[in-house]
Amino acid sequence: MRTKDRYQAVIEYFQQSMPVAESELNYSSPFELLVAVILSAQCTDKRVNLTTPALFKAFPDAQSMAQATAEEIFPYIRSISYPNNKAKHLAAMARMLVEEFGGEVPSDIKDLQRLPGVGRKTANVVGAVIWQKEVMPVDTHVFRVAARVGLSRGAKTPLQTELQLEKNIPSHLLPIAHHWLILHGRYVCTARAPRCEECGIKEWCREFLGKKSEK
Repeated sequence: MRTKDRYQAVIEYFQQSMPVAESELNYSSPFELLVAVILSAQCTDKRVNLTTPALFKAFPDAQSMAQATAEEIFPYIRSISYPNNKAKHLAAMARMLVEEFGGEVPSDIKDLQRLPGVGRKTANVVGAVIWQKEVMPVDTHVFRVAARVGLSRGAKTPLQTELQLEKNIPSHLLPIAHHWLILHGRYVCTARAPRCEECGIKEWCREFLGKKSEK
C-alpha cells in the first residue's frame, strides 16, 4: 500500500468516526494547560487531573505561582512522577512568564520552548490546543501508533516521526490529528495488548496486515 493511500484512508476514517477530538487534560486557561502538560510528562492525564484542582486553587495564575518556591509547590504535586524536578520547573516557568511575558503564556512555539520544563512536545501541545498551531506533538502514543500503522517509516526519534506526519497530513488537520493518534493509542492501539480486532483502521495497518499474511 502506498503511503499516500494509507494516510488518506486513516484520515478519512478518523474524520468520520472522531469528528471531535480534544485533550483529556482539565484546564480553564492557557496557563492551566501549560502547567498540566508539564505535569503530564511520563504521567497519565488521569493522575494529572486528580492533582491539578488543588494546585490551581492555590496558584490560579502565573503571578501567584511565580511567588511560590519549588518547596511550596511540591506538596500539591507529590503524587505526580518526578515531583521534585517538576516543582522546580513550575516555579521557574511562572517567574519567566511574569518577568518576560507579562504573566501571559506566549503563542510563539520558540518562546514557549524557552520556558523551564517546556520541550518541543509540550510547546507543540500548547500551541496546537490553544492556538490551533499547525504542528504535530509526538508523545509515546503518537510515536507508537504512527510506527505500527505505517504512517512513519524508519523513524527512530519523536522528531523524525513529527516531520513525517507533518509532511503527509494536511496542515489544517494537524491539531486534531494529534488527538486522533493519542486517543487511538490510549484506548485501542495500546502498548502491551493492542485491540486489533476492534480497530477501525486495521485494514490499512502495516503491522496488522503483516501479522495477517503470516497466518
